[in-house]
Amino acid sequence: MRLRALLTAAILVGAFVYITAKPNSVFHRVLAPSGPSWSEPQVAHGSGLTADEQNNIDIYKSSKDRTVYITSTVYQRTFFFVEQGHNLGSGFIIGEDGRIVTNHHVISGSSDVEVTLPDQSTYKAKILVKDPQDDLALIKIEPKRKLPFLPLGDSDHIQVGQKVLAIGQPFGLKGTLTVGVISSVGVDIRGESNEPLEGMIQTDAAINSGNSGGPLLDSQGSVIGINTAIFGPNGNIGIGFAMPINRAKLMLDDYRAGKPFGRAWFGASTAFITGDLAEALKLPSGGGLLVQEIERGSAAEQAGLRQYRDVVRVGNVRLGIGGDFITAIDGKPVVDDDSLKRVVARKRPGDTIDLTVYRGGRST
Repeated sequence: MRLRALLTAAILVGAFVYITAKPNSVFHRVLAPSGPSWSEPQVAHGSGLTADEQNNIDIYKSSKDRTVYITSTVYQRTFFFVEQGHNLGSGFIIGEDGRIVTNHHVISGSSDVEVTLPDQSTYKAKILVKDPQDDLALIKIEPKRKLPFLPLGDSDHIQVGQKVLAIGQPFGLKGTLTVGVISSVGVDIRGESNEPLEGMIQTDAAINSGNSGGPLLDSQGSVIGINTAIFGPNGNIGIGFAMPINRAKLMLDDYRAGKPFGRAWFGASTAFITGDLAEALKLPSGGGLLVQEIERGSAAEQAGLRQYRDVVRVGNVRLGIGGDFITAIDGKPVVDDDSLKRVVARKRPGDTIDLTVYRGGRST
């Protein structure tokens, strides 16, 4: 059955203590033995840089002047007073005219946004677009010169294991580079305000408070993600998350076209089923997405999709069964858990998607 869904719309203070001797202190001089204090060979030679090290250096040199540092002023009302606070974050330049991408939470609730370039020049920024749902924002400064900017890559074809580099100002330490790999893709998490952030890139490149909004780069120096969140409240533990850059491209395309920006909403949770489990449930063994729950008023409901009718336990997992089984999306076979999310992420409110659904023993 082929259905068409209409999509609805932290500051660290470091102290250095220098210890000096009192003028009257008495020192006992210990004479060093003559000759070198190291073993052969007497002349140490540097081993040089590996190709990977040189790649890290080249990307940092070409990207650091395209990464900016953002301070936003936030007023918070207490019982007696209105207090002034500051958010620290990062961003990256995407146009020579001063357009900058960052996270929405970096500038959220701000009355005054200030951008500092790597040459320490500062500018007041204007907020052009806010996308709270994907925690993205586009801001702009009026620079006195044309600015270098970062190229945007393609986050749809990234792979677990590939190298990534993050640049930002963790805890206010500007121009910091960290390196890691993509640990997972298509990860769903909760943001600062408990809002869902879907399809995130997980990385072990160190991300901390202040990295938010900075670029996650591939080994070619292209931006593939926007550093957004970490796992846990106490700093980096090797689990950080970045919003895929292709999500930001939709926002940028709509802004250039003068259209209001909105995120497409499908409104159904699914579970990827394939192989023996699919056969046991009398579903096509080639695999697909078994519909679990459908939200009221969603595109999925309007398209006539059916959710689960019964629940079974598979190992330690409860699985809803009896609902529709999506085997293809826009004519392409479902291959993993994120097949639907990737398609919806490229859509806008009002766009359609075509679903091939297996129901009642047949697929049409």
